[in-house]
Amino acid sequence: MVATQLRARGVRDEKVLAAMGEVPREQFVPVERRPMAYDDAPLPIGEGQTISQPYIVAFMIEALALKGGEKALEIGAGSGYAAAVLGRICGDVYAVERIERLAAAAAKTLRETGVENVHVRFADGSGGWPDHAPYDAILVSAGAPSISEALQRQLAVGGRMVVPVGDHPRAQELVRVTRASENEFVRERIADVRFVPLIGEAGWARDAPDIAQTAGGGRTLFLKSRL
Repeated sequence: MVATQLRARGVRDEKVLAAMGEVPREQFVPVERRPMAYDDAPLPIGEGQTISQPYIVAFMIEALALKGGEKALEIGAGSGYAAAVLGRICGDVYAVERIERLAAAAAKTLRETGVENVHVRFADGSGGWPDHAPYDAILVSAGAPSISEALQRQLAVGGRMVVPVGDHPRAQELVRVTRASENEFVRERIADVRFVPLIGEAGWARDAPDIAQTAGGGRTLFLKSRL
């Protein structure tokens, strides 16, 4: 996976490549899906949610430009896989998941795989986790209708957030936000993507048009530009 799906396709950060090689992806997918765990595709994990394809996990984490030891926040933890990868690089990772069953399962899998620096919370993640802010890095693993002001304010100065943003729940652009100063945020569009929608107070309403149709949608990257 690391050689053919990541390194061969342009992922260059050795820390990210090493972390992707160390986390046992099969432990974060349903038992019946484990033979497909390392396929270059998203996989359903229940509750209408998916685990992202390996490439997009690596691509998004690489976009955070981590040096190691950071404090990170993930919104939309799902199975806990991306948080586990982040945990191999960062000092502490705070992961929020709005579906209680998935949050409980992610916390259990993380414990069973020996990940001790990822903290999982069952809550509406669209407003972040302010108790532990500021964060050096924020990874949003669901498509938002706009960039959350609350999440931006939880970034440390110099910190980066990677978030899929779009005015339709079926398609987004991947945006990197860097907090340049107390009141200055720099945004870069880096790829076209398709994620499941971010539902919550600062995301999509559960009854928004097209939300039901996207419930089983995958998380797939359609690369438009490189970093």
